Amino acid sequence: MTHDEKLNLAEFAQADGVLASFSTGRKVALLIVVCIAEFLDTFSNSALFSAIPPICQQLGISNADSVWLQSGYQLTFAALLLVSGRLSDLYNPKWVFIVGGISFGCFSLGGGFVRSEVPLLVLRALMGVGAALTVPSAMHMIVHLFPEPTAQSKAIGGFSTSGALGNMLGLVIGAILTSFASWPWVFYFMSILGILESIAVFFLCPAIPRPKSSTIDKAKRFKRLDVVGVSLVTASLILFIFAVTSGASTGWGQAKVIAPLVISIVAMAVFFVYEAYLPEHLAAVPPKTWRYENFGILIATALLPYMWWGCVQSLYSWVWQEVYGWTPIISAVHFLALSLVGIPGTVLTTIIQQKFRLKWVMFAGECIAIVGSVLLPFADTRQRYWRFAFPGTLIGSLGVLITFVTSNVAIFATTPPEAAGVVAAIFNSSLQVGCAAGIAIVTSIQTSIQKTHGGPLSFVGRADGFWFLFAALCALTLALLVFMKDTIPPLKKDMAPLRITEEESAEQKVGSNASDEEGLGVSS
Repeated sequence: MTHDEKLNLAEFAQADGVLASFSTGRKVALLIVVCIAEFLDTFSNSALFSAIPPICQQLGISNADSVWLQSGYQLTFAALLLVSGRLSDLYNPKWVFIVGGISFGCFSLGGGFVRSEVPLLVLRALMGVGAALTVPSAMHMIVHLFPEPTAQSKAIGGFSTSGALGNMLGLVIGAILTSFASWPWVFYFMSILGILESIAVFFLCPAIPRPKSSTIDKAKRFKRLDVVGVSLVTASLILFIFAVTSGASTGWGQAKVIAPLVISIVAMAVFFVYEAYLPEHLAAVPPKTWRYENFGILIATALLPYMWWGCVQSLYSWVWQEVYGWTPIISAVHFLALSLVGIPGTVLTTIIQQKFRLKWVMFAGECIAIVGSVLLPFADTRQRYWRFAFPGTLIGSLGVLITFVTSNVAIFATTPPEAAGVVAAIFNSSLQVGCAAGIAIVTSIQTSIQKTHGGPLSFVGRADGFWFLFAALCALTLALLVFMKDTIPPLKKDMAPLRITEEESAEQKVGSNASDEEGLGVSS
């Protein structure tokens, strides 16, 4: 690390220290507000499960194209997270969040007014752009609001729980709005929350100062955005999600599926090679990121939560509404098992995180999820709901929630705070890719099986989709057991921060001392 880089790191750390100096009341208020961003991210998908049937009926959207109401949002959200993370780390996270929240709110409002297929799909994709700006910037602010490890773990746990609650409550709120008002009110509701969260952050969070820079320094900072690198990863994710979604809806043997899938893999490979050759301080994701302890396995674990919730909701919702004839409200009530574990599960997770090492908390969560998941394929009639579907979704969701909340805490416990935006971006990209890929795979399994086993009204294809989910969960659990190092202790108040190595800590101290002696001229 050069002398100038050390100065820059020290100055940015000092600027982000403003967040830690807030009063406790303001910190809590700001935490609650930014948690809305994570709530909206998952709510935006789950709330549409009840709204999609009337949307398709009113706008004449085919079943094959209706998948883009979900995937269009996931596509732009996952693809732009890395850009958002870099912007949050290099510039002002407050304004990145505000721009994202306002954009999300305005595009959601437009989605409620349009009455045509193509404009609605475009607006759904643009909503993903706004959401992508809010999540990494929110996480950047949380990490610096609560630098003390135990307080930070609770704050991150609350943030991740808000995402789980958004996924669970979205089903109920979406069904209520669709049944008692109309489907546009799902979009209006999201618009109101998106705009209000931005206004609240504007007033609650004073300007976060960044080091004053000359034109040359600004050019250097822009260069650190790594435009080529983030463009490669953005294109790769867009093409990958497009390919798996198209494959699920129209078949995997077509050129429009195979070509983008191959190109996405090549683009991602080129991205990693390109990042390896860049100077470390200019790379969006320098190779050392993957050498942070447990980083790789935690990113792999992030494939699970949204995949599990998304697959369970998509596989059951169609059967319950189209085969059993349940209304959206009745279907949402039968999904309440997903919601019941939200707050109690978070409290339980917080308690066991303080008593057991985090690897074993995550492992226990995944084992609990396996127990719940093995029941789901057997809930093939409405009479079997209480014997299999209810306990399966309740137990499985509890296990997934424990793993989700703990993996959020673990990944920020072992990565440097100055990379919070990028780490949050990679983690949330994995969540979204897992959801998109999981739904695409189980949909493909379902459609291929039902061609020879009873047609779309049969449960056989969906049961096989659940077995795939069970197998994926077992594989990730085994990977966690083998590859995650047991180095993160129970979360105690006197626990020392684990994010940086001793060498990195020494480098930062050198940079801080240099800033004390020479930085006055730079930052004045």
